[in-house]
Amino acid sequence: MTYKVRLEIFEGPLDLLLHLIRENQVNICDIPIARITDQYLDYLKFMKTLNIEVVGEFLVMAATLTYIKSRMLLPREDEEAVEEEDPRRDLVDRLLEYQRFKEIAGALQEHEAIHGGIYRRALSPDSVPMEDEPVPAETFLGEVRIFDLLKAYEGVMRRIGDAGRHEIDVDEMDLAERLTFVLNRVRFEGTTFPALFERMVRRIEIAATFLAMLELIRQRLIRIRQNEIHGVIYLYPEAAGNG
Repeated sequence: MTYKVRLEIFEGPLDLLLHLIRENQVNICDIPIARITDQYLDYLKFMKTLNIEVVGEFLVMAATLTYIKSRMLLPREDEEAVEEEDPRRDLVDRLLEYQRFKEIAGALQEHEAIHGGIYRRALSPDSVPMEDEPVPAETFLGEVRIFDLLKAYEGVMRRIGDAGRHEIDVDEMDLAERLTFVLNRVRFEGTTFPALFERMVRRIEIAATFLAMLELIRQRLIRIRQNEIHGVIYLYPEAAGNG
């Protein structure tokens, strides 16, 4: 049976839209719907190539975006006609409400971390905490989103280009061995996302390792951090987050 990663354990369709809005540096109240829709659909196609299960909510949002895009492309009435409601309005309202919810949840999490005795220190771009050092709250999944990981994965694939091209079939590799490999690389002081794949030249090996990493994140055996947008992604053992 082909191994699949269930995407809903990480993020939802609104998270993907917020990610695309951030990536494109556009105003959430004035979404370039045609561009965002095309990029959203491209993400769904990319996820399917990785055997990441695209659940119903993502497909419903894809249909919603496609519908809004078609509405936006329709010829406009003359200026004297009654101005029609912006077809993006309901979507924008949902995104703003969801964004506020996430901000409140983040503030509560930070408050809990502060009063829970978690202390932070400034980290240099290349530093990775030692095993007994508490991991900052921003290392939790949710700060580094699945879509950031997909983008980083795509960068690894671009690095090798056509070298090692192979039909991706994770069944050809022992997933248990890949899980052990990732755990061993992260076990002590952690590692970076690029370092995890640096010696790999086969696409099948990279794909299997990436899926193993997602599974370990889902099981909360490893955690991840990114200091800044587009910055290096760091991987840590879960034990480090427990102080």
